[in-house]
Amino acid sequence: MEPFGKLVYSPETASGEAITKVESHTPRLEAPDSAKANQPFELRVVVGPHPNVVEHSIRRIEVYFYEEGRPFNPIMLAAIPLTPAYTDPDVKLTLKLSKSGTLYAIEYCNLHGLWEGRKQIKVA
Repeated sequence: MEPFGKLVYSPETASGEAITKVESHTPRLEAPDSAKANQPFELRVVVGPHPNVVEHSIRRIEVYFYEEGRPFNPIMLAAIPLTPAYTDPDVKLTLKLSKSGTLYAIEYCNLHGLWEGRKQIKVA
């Protein structure tokens, strides 16, 4: 039995057949490298190109924040369910952070499992 964390693929951990899925499944986080404390900024999470049919699609994107200095991490910022054929895995969020840390996006593909992307952000 594996710890849950070992079940999440990333570009660094993908091996075997999963290596061929890195480009189409790893969430890309688009956000500034730095932000002012408690000032809104936009985070965009995109997956793909990826099919969007019932048989093969991204079904969910979750966004977490690992805040530096916080005793218990991560903080779940959003969970976005996606419906095949009607939605694309391209979501935007407005965030306000008070401390630096790392943003994580986890996506679930109904055929290829969970995939992680991340981005560090400095807050001044």
